[in-house]
Amino acid sequence: MTKTATHAPFKADHVGSLLRPERIHIARKDFQAGNITAEELYNIETEEITRVVDKQIEVGLEAVTDGEFRRRFWHTDFLEHLNGIEGYVPDHGFQFKGEETERYDVRVIGKISFNEDHPHVKEFIQFKEIVGDRAVAKQTIPSPNQLFNAGIRNLDIYPDLDAYTEDIVQTYRDAIQAFYDAGCRYLQLDDVYIAGLNSDDIPFNDSGYSREDLIEHALKVANAVLENKPEDLVITTHLCRGNYRSKWAFKGSYAKIAPTLFAKENVDGFFLEYDDDRSGDFGPLDHIPSDGPQVVLGLFTSKHGELEDKETIKERIEEAKQHVSAEQICLSPQCGFASTHHGNILTEEEQWEKLRYIVELSKELTN
Repeated sequence: MTKTATHAPFKADHVGSLLRPERIHIARKDFQAGNITAEELYNIETEEITRVVDKQIEVGLEAVTDGEFRRRFWHTDFLEHLNGIEGYVPDHGFQFKGEETERYDVRVIGKISFNEDHPHVKEFIQFKEIVGDRAVAKQTIPSPNQLFNAGIRNLDIYPDLDAYTEDIVQTYRDAIQAFYDAGCRYLQLDDVYIAGLNSDDIPFNDSGYSREDLIEHALKVANAVLENKPEDLVITTHLCRGNYRSKWAFKGSYAKIAPTLFAKENVDGFFLEYDDDRSGDFGPLDHIPSDGPQVVLGLFTSKHGELEDKETIKERIEEAKQHVSAEQICLSPQCGFASTHHGNILTEEEQWEKLRYIVELSKELTN
């Protein structure tokens, strides 16, 4: 695989979202109450993004994000600004371990295409100016496969799966090109859908397709989107099992998807959850080509602030080396610190200490 100019993912990296500062929470409430304007809210978010970029650079990260500070949810904010999709409040949220999420989702209301005025692209341009040449500006968006979750597709508009797939693929090709034209060289696709195809907790019988069919389809979508991407654009996939207020949605190893997705998805790196027993062992890494994607091991949890034991991390890296080359191994938290505006149950200082710790251990343990 051709190396790109940014050399991402980096030996110490992170998934993307960061705890929203209290100032943003207050500003959002003030905006909803009509006490401040949309422009005033935007300016406050910009000031906090500037601060959080400085902080990421200070702890030693080579790739930085905007913390997803302008979003309410990691996925819906992007998807609902595509043509043909709207956000709405369903009767129920998603069931996580011990908690139901805030009710919000997206659904198809027309033919899907990329919105040339998508706010995330405009926001990236400003974000990249804030970062300058001090680090690599990383953009995160939900994977195209998220649109194949139950309840999103409208069968009256898209009775045919192939037509639905074709429009989603073209939409994402256009989105990738738009971010590239805006200066993005490091893009991450966040994917709970594909990770869910591993899980026995999620039934698939009502879909009309077998699990194997869905895995093959997910690969088809991912690789079709990546066709003809610019050579100097790094694209990674983050496979997540749910992250909401320090809760998780499902468990299961990567064994069921590994022979297909790990072996054949044409990405530059995989961000993988390996922070607890829910993740299974490292055996599925055998399917990642030795000259293929970087493997970003999420050995550190974003769900609490306690620092992981150094010797345990060292042992787990050695275990992973039995399945993938040392040169391919990078380190990160298993997920973001705030996949939704609620955030996980830890403090900002604990968040920064964990990221600083990851940078420190990456220099010591991955070389």
